[in-house]
Amino acid sequence: MELKISNKKGPAIPREFIGLFIEDINYAIDGGLYAEMLENGNFESMDVRGGKDRDYFIKQDGLYAWSILHKEAGLSLDIVQGSSVHENNPHYLRVMASEGGSGFYNKAYEGLHMKQKMTYHISFYARAAQYSGMVKVAVIKDEKTVAERNIEIHGADAHGWHKWEKYKADLTVEEAVSAARFAVVLENPGTIEFDCFSMIPEDAVYGIFRRDLADMLKGMNPGFLRFPGGCVVEGATLSNRYRFKDTLGAKEQRRYNWNRWALHGNNEENEYHSIYSHYGQTYGIGFYEYFLLCEYIGAAPLPILGVGLACQFQSHERVEPDSEAIWEYIQDYLDLIEFANGGADTKWGSLRIGMGHEEPFGLEMIGVGNEQWEDDESRFFERYILFEREIHKVYPQIKLVGTSGPELDSVRFEKSWEFYREHAGNKNFVYAVDEHYYKEPEWFGTHTDYFDKVPRDIKIFFGEYAAHPQGWLPMNHPEGNNLKAALAEAAFLTGAAKNSDVVAMTSYAPLFARIGYAQWNPDLIWFDGRAVYATPNYYVQQMFALNAGDYNIIYETEDIPCQVSYDEKSSQLIVKLVNMDEEEKHIKWKLEENWELQGMIAEQIVLRGDRNEAVNSLEEENVRPVSSQVELNTGSYSLPPLSFVIVRIPAKKIWSKVCRL
Repeated sequence: MELKISNKKGPAIPREFIGLFIEDINYAIDGGLYAEMLENGNFESMDVRGGKDRDYFIKQDGLYAWSILHKEAGLSLDIVQGSSVHENNPHYLRVMASEGGSGFYNKAYEGLHMKQKMTYHISFYARAAQYSGMVKVAVIKDEKTVAERNIEIHGADAHGWHKWEKYKADLTVEEAVSAARFAVVLENPGTIEFDCFSMIPEDAVYGIFRRDLADMLKGMNPGFLRFPGGCVVEGATLSNRYRFKDTLGAKEQRRYNWNRWALHGNNEENEYHSIYSHYGQTYGIGFYEYFLLCEYIGAAPLPILGVGLACQFQSHERVEPDSEAIWEYIQDYLDLIEFANGGADTKWGSLRIGMGHEEPFGLEMIGVGNEQWEDDESRFFERYILFEREIHKVYPQIKLVGTSGPELDSVRFEKSWEFYREHAGNKNFVYAVDEHYYKEPEWFGTHTDYFDKVPRDIKIFFGEYAAHPQGWLPMNHPEGNNLKAALAEAAFLTGAAKNSDVVAMTSYAPLFARIGYAQWNPDLIWFDGRAVYATPNYYVQQMFALNAGDYNIIYETEDIPCQVSYDEKSSQLIVKLVNMDEEEKHIKWKLEENWELQGMIAEQIVLRGDRNEAVNSLEEENVRPVSSQVELNTGSYSLPPLSFVIVRIPAKKIWSKVCRL
């Protein structure tokens, strides 16, 4: 097999080519990236049920995740309302103890995992209705207290008013502990009220993001971050949609919302009541925090907002595009852009500054809708025209990302592209159109030429994709992230990268999954309360992002997925090769004139495994990239079986003129 590398430049490769898409699915945010370790700390949890005929209902269940310690008969826990810490979250806990030494605990998902000598910051609000004395916060493992702090609770003020007060304490364990409980013990009998419990490790990035998960994102070198979804943007109902304004301000005032994915898996057999029916959103990570995350990982922000349609898979609810109510949704776009980029003289820009970020976030693009499609009910095309017009009246420089619906090869997909191309004469109408690809590995492996012949008039955002080697798996199956799927995705990405003049951005989906809490498989990064691991699919993304190059180089080869680019800073040709077969392949190099090798040693980065079903786990990493050196003087290269390989060849351009396609 021969690989001929020409002296002709291909399309430039944008910084945003490899990015990230994050959604609060699989407990990715609450229970994941958000460093909060306790569940339902604000006692606002809801039990979400239903699904038949799109009939959903919720039951308040503020005691979810909280239980009486040792089941003492002298203690009662009640969820009450009346005078809350903040009106947006009206429920709180009222504890009545008939004797001292009784208490309650939080289950904290599968239990607390605490690192040796790490400090954990505890905070909560309390009000001593009829109580005097200490309250102990503690970590208990197998009935043994491994960390504790006593906190004196203040009584009524001089006017006899029992007011809320915030308390803080730090806990440290001498030895690492897993599957422990967070407990609160009353020193004396009495009545006391609690709200807004929190436990954050001291190493949390900005005090917000779980460090190991945030650093996994940073380690990918992503060009952009699309947030906050996904279907959670739309909501299963319009009242359940993700309202960006509910996520701003102090943590205590962020209105709790149930998660659309709490309904996933509901059916007649489980009486339309999933095991994840309490999945909710505290908005501890909201739009402000997502912008901060973009800065931390070096990614351009790509926020998505709704367009007055609830999730079209789950609901018929909508606000008509010719109604007065639609203007609330349009205004959200304008206010979000002002929040991100506005100065101190603007309402929403001043709010951002007040939250601690004086400089603008530099927002340049925004998504109009998530995964909408046109039908007689949705009237999505009419909506898009309206939103585009009103956004560009105020912010003509903002790039808009449209949507082509949830899948390829469908009438609604074709109708979407017909719509956008009808308006292609207006260069500002849409920057890129979001396409979603969930297919078997064989499809990805045989469609590396998919983008070769698509029209170049509108850019493509390859926004959600994943190879599904076992089809649509039920919940909690990490084995879907195997080597076969990763190599198929690598092969498809070579085709996308070659066509970077039309494929502007790409992102795998979903991003995160907490082990034992996953509604969707496969997923890029798996974790539990203790640790995280990268899948073979993650390493494919990382290898592409870290070895992108500045522009493509035209090449010729047969029967193997390949992409060649050039990196100006390092003066290296970057050759990406994918071998999905179980036999080694031999490739003969041929560089055309105007290339001068700068040595006979190249760097190679090899991702491979011994079988298609190879996977990684918390316990072992079977598939990971390994770097080494390879000699070039033989003029040939041996490509290992079941591998994705990047070879960085030191080569200097000595072209006399710019060569074009």
